[in-house]
Amino acid sequence: MMIVIDYDAGNTANVLRALDKVGVSAKLSRDKEDILQADGLILPGVGAFPAAMERLSDWGLVEVIKQAVAQGTPLLGICLGMQLLLDESLEHRPTKGLGLIAGTCRLIPEKAGYPVPHMGWNQLAIQQDNALTRDLDGQSVYFVHSYYTDVAPEFLNATSQYSMEVPAMISRGKVYGAQFHPEKSGEVGLMILKRFKEVVDANFTSD
Repeated sequence: MMIVIDYDAGNTANVLRALDKVGVSAKLSRDKEDILQADGLILPGVGAFPAAMERLSDWGLVEVIKQAVAQGTPLLGICLGMQLLLDESLEHRPTKGLGLIAGTCRLIPEKAGYPVPHMGWNQLAIQQDNALTRDLDGQSVYFVHSYYTDVAPEFLNATSQYSMEVPAMISRGKVYGAQFHPEKSGEVGLMILKRFKEVVDANFTSD
């Protein structure tokens, strides 16, 4: 069973519908045992980093997510969920993140012709091949965000060009992040979710 982590962060209905389209058995839950027993986890989210971390903390989910990852459960963070994977964010005020991928979340620099938030369809440029990124170079996906994940090149899988080279996909081990919304990115987004399902299935088989 795939668990979509519920911390009142919004957009979960669209994620669940997209998972259903690719044949993933999933449910929305903030139950600690559900999360620890899940075959795979998805951390969605829209909104502000500090408020999201506060909700995760209030529900006692920060250490549970870390424990699940430590025991080898694959995790996909989407949009704000990807940003939460990092050590910290500078959105509004410095706030600690989950610390699953080293890096800092920073405001996208404004530039003439490039309004913030970065919103709409943009092409992917693949930096590293992995289970999720193969054959995605040049494919278009849908973004809505004002902050970007400043990570080391070793964790950077794909970028999109905007007012800067925007990190679009990151990973470390079995922890993956997509800054865009796969659930709003048509067939390409569904393919990425299907590939994450394949990662989860392979991990379950190998355990």
